[in-house]
Amino acid sequence: MSHSHQRDVLFLSLSGIFLTALVLGNVIGTTKFVTIFSFSLPEWVQSFTPSLVRDGSLYTMSVPAGVIAYPFTFLATDLISELFGRKKAQLVVWVGFFMNFFMLLLMKISYSLPNTFGVSGGLDLFEGVYEFMVGNTIASMIAYLTAQSVDVRLFHFWKKKTKGRHLWLRNNASTMFSQLVDSTAIILILYFTNNLGANITTIGAVLILILNSYLFKFFFALFDTPLFYLGVKLFQKYEEDPERNSLY
Repeated sequence: MSHSHQRDVLFLSLSGIFLTALVLGNVIGTTKFVTIFSFSLPEWVQSFTPSLVRDGSLYTMSVPAGVIAYPFTFLATDLISELFGRKKAQLVVWVGFFMNFFMLLLMKISYSLPNTFGVSGGLDLFEGVYEFMVGNTIASMIAYLTAQSVDVRLFHFWKKKTKGRHLWLRNNASTMFSQLVDSTAIILILYFTNNLGANITTIGAVLILILNSYLFKFFFALFDTPLFYLGVKLFQKYEEDPERNSLY
């Protein structure tokens, strides 16, 4: 296998990871909120901790299930940005954006076709998933396009500022800020379009969801730094960065 072919395989693999995590995150979305961890709060902390995120003295970190997939999209785009340059990273972002609309189109066609009575066993489930996913996916895509574009631009801003050095800085600085944009945008859009649960009725509750979602992504961003370094170290020989900056 030639060097150029191996480089193409790497680019397609990273793009595949990005697109899989993106679509899965949109499909799962906010259909389910999951508990990441919980712990007992001291009495003095309970007085100013909203009851929405605690049961008595027990604090619960709850995030949308779809959030678990999204950090992998930022890791993939950062690796593509580092190894293949800004233009290819931005290209993958746009491909992911339009691919989700293609998914919605296919679902719309399936939803519009007449049902075969007596054969379909999960019609109510299908209709419920479709109705939920339309609003959820559109909201996710608006937040996604904004956050991923911010991530790519900030990554290359810091790369130029540091003259290609300090991988950890551009990886974390770009991801942590873009994740805040993503968390804020998606939760606010879902709230104002009435796509959150019945218990989420105040801005305070929405802010708590944004905080929980962002904290999860924040700590994942710290966790993925070694993975980012490992990926760059393993695939440095395939670097195709037109700016020709040193990786270290």
